[in-house]
Amino acid sequence: MSKISRFTEKVVTLAKNAVGGRGEAAAPQGGGGFADYAIVSLHCLRIYLDKSYRESLDLLSEMPQILREIGLEKADLPHHSTLVKAFERIQIAVWRVLLRLSSQLHEPSGRAAMDATFFDRETASKHYCRRTNYRVQTLKVTALVDTASQAVLDVHCTTKKRHDTQLGWQLARRNAGELRSLAADKGYDWKRLREKLREEGVRPLIKHREFRPIDHAHNARIDTALYGQRALSETVFSVIKRTLGSAVRAQSWYREFREIVLMCVVYNIKRAVN
Repeated sequence: MSKISRFTEKVVTLAKNAVGGRGEAAAPQGGGGFADYAIVSLHCLRIYLDKSYRESLDLLSEMPQILREIGLEKADLPHHSTLVKAFERIQIAVWRVLLRLSSQLHEPSGRAAMDATFFDRETASKHYCRRTNYRVQTLKVTALVDTASQAVLDVHCTTKKRHDTQLGWQLARRNAGELRSLAADKGYDWKRLREKLREEGVRPLIKHREFRPIDHAHNARIDTALYGQRALSETVFSVIKRTLGSAVRAQSWYREFREIVLMCVVYNIKRAVN
């Protein structure tokens, strides 16, 4: 079985679990629409292939075995505009459930690292940018990564200027019950963040910015081996950008957020099946 076949098999299973589509026909019948799990699977394959909507459907039309994994035939493939509208319709909560399910393909260690990076938004046409006053050229993405499996546990996206500590607490709070420790760089240095993590039973591995001798003392007490795993979050971002692209194709901010979550889903599944 090829890598893309294994990937598709896993995607279809997770998609059915995420949208509750067991027993439903993938292709429209009697004037109905495509099953949500089929649409989700096609979007995952679009990201996996790193192609546009049109190009992805053209490639998939030449892959009958992959389509059969989803429950489709070549004649059943939707028009590219149908996929675009479905991406708009399916709520972000569904993609987040899919991300959580994909992270569960890996054995959790309870030790996580957190970091942020930027994805390019400049793929939109100049005409679209002028017409919609599209000024923000980058998308800030903060990810929570399991340091043992290097799976993405959660992700946060924003186009606004928000401090890393605020974004860090938002991610940590959603996942605190499953964490034992959290490593992050000095950009997340905030006394209240450390206190909140300890209140949730999570050991903070966040170095202090060194202004006073006591800051040096605090940093010296941090477990060097555990803190060193913080760099794995940067490694995960590097792999995602090299294999799935460093820019988002969507034009509206909410679809860009969904696209980032979907990229993390595809990364998790690829890592699990390889």
